[in-house]
Amino acid sequence: MSHKCWAFLSVVLVLVLAAGAALAQEQPPTPPDDGARSLPAEKGEFFVSSGNCAICHTQIFDEAGNDVSVDSAWRATMMANAARDPYWTATVRSESLVHPAVQSVIEDKCTTCHMPMARTTVAAHGGTGALLDDGFLNPDNELHVLAMDGVACALCHQITRNNLGEEASYSGGYAVDITLPLGRRPAFGPYQMDPAQAQIMAAASGYVPVFSAHVERSELCATCHTLYTPYLNDAGEVVGVFPEQTPYLEWLYSDYANLKACQDCHMPRAEGGALLSPNTPGGELRYPIFQHFFGGTNVFMLGILDKYGDELNVTATEEQFGTKILNTMDMLQSQTATVAVETVGIVENVLTADVSIESLTGHKVPSGFPSRRMWIRLAVTDGAGRVVFESGAYRPDGYIIGNDNDAAAGLYEPHYQLIGSPDQVQIYETIMRDVNGDVTSVLLRGAGYLKDNRLLPRGFNHAATADIAVIGRAIEDANFMAGGGDKVTYRVDLGDAKGPFTVKVDLLFQTIGYRWAVNLGRHSADEAPEVADFLRYYTETPNLPVVVASASVVVEP
Repeated sequence: MSHKCWAFLSVVLVLVLAAGAALAQEQPPTPPDDGARSLPAEKGEFFVSSGNCAICHTQIFDEAGNDVSVDSAWRATMMANAARDPYWTATVRSESLVHPAVQSVIEDKCTTCHMPMARTTVAAHGGTGALLDDGFLNPDNELHVLAMDGVACALCHQITRNNLGEEASYSGGYAVDITLPLGRRPAFGPYQMDPAQAQIMAAASGYVPVFSAHVERSELCATCHTLYTPYLNDAGEVVGVFPEQTPYLEWLYSDYANLKACQDCHMPRAEGGALLSPNTPGGELRYPIFQHFFGGTNVFMLGILDKYGDELNVTATEEQFGTKILNTMDMLQSQTATVAVETVGIVENVLTADVSIESLTGHKVPSGFPSRRMWIRLAVTDGAGRVVFESGAYRPDGYIIGNDNDAAAGLYEPHYQLIGSPDQVQIYETIMRDVNGDVTSVLLRGAGYLKDNRLLPRGFNHAATADIAVIGRAIEDANFMAGGGDKVTYRVDLGDAKGPFTVKVDLLFQTIGYRWAVNLGRHSADEAPEVADFLRYYTETPNLPVVVASASVVVEP
């Protein structure tokens, strides 16, 4: 076929698709439907919902035959379910009840990254994001569908490069150009597009694909994953901002900043190339393919979203949640940390063992929301299998036995270099303080940290900024401060127990620490239905930690 003939056919195809797209404005297209859980096909002023994009970007297979469809990978992620996360909605309700004078500030801040398409639309007209009551959660709200679509395609792929990496971009300060109408709006991606293909996408979705390398940079993720929140004094006045989540800064001031971007770990590459729009003629294999798994660590919430999917109106199927949970478990257990038992010995019935942890991540572990924690469970059993010593045991509700903070809200475990008692537990975590220096789990009272001994990435720059500093007794621990891991010595009095003795170590991870959940119980079901729903899910779902890594040794007396 001649070049002129092919060009003519391309123009005809574009015109046909454009006509079809115009018709679709009156009757929205049908997105991929997995049973009763179809993606929404809403078209707003600046954004379209995920169903409009999934029409073309589905049934994608890489050269190894793996299904790498954008929609099926994304549906079960925490980004897709950012607006449905029951712990998030419960926390917003709780914070609003504790601080009613700043409820509008709380809701606007939180919807910026959890319901970004709806909030950006409102902000474009001078308004603020609203969540509760008549806000975006209400099905009668005109932006409800866009809001509940969470962090969807049309948000991330419209973020411009204008202020990326600057402080102004943090805390939801992403920039979206709202001056162009739907049909001419850019959708940034990592590939150069043929003009004819670009016109097809513009006609079908309302977005013109534009190549820009910034979609592969960590600074794009930093817009929401570097979060500063306001904090209040005893009089309810805003008196400062608090670094609630800083994984980008932790990465930036480590060796990983020159090695990997966020996308390299959290959007694993497919095996070979793939057609991104298999049903569109004239497409070509794209390399590399960044899978939209958005790998994280929140296995607990994924389980709740799956278990109560119909109640929470999720769009992912059980199979998609199952795949996502397996993917998340793999990330936790193969890309997070390793543990080893070193220099074990027994002298005069006292067993001494050094436990060494190596971090494999490019930011602190755990990172993100301060309810997360990781800890060491070490158990020593005698020759008959009886437990002689155990530090870090836990209950099904997530309570760590021996942890002062789980036992009493105003206390917490310090960082340890030496542990010799079951009521001492090495927990890698943050403990928030209010303006008076008291322990708190109320976010708007979080003025700083009393403890931050989360495992550091390799090459961590301690002089970088106070917002990511180590806080508490860990500062005195040379092994910890070196970065990249930690070493803890255990000294166990064996008494008259008989060997051989087995030392078993588990490195455990938990998304929602026990104290963070039970503190929400201060509200009644009548005043806080979102809290009541979350606590019901929490009570009915064992809050068991994930075993990130394990090691064991047998030692003779």
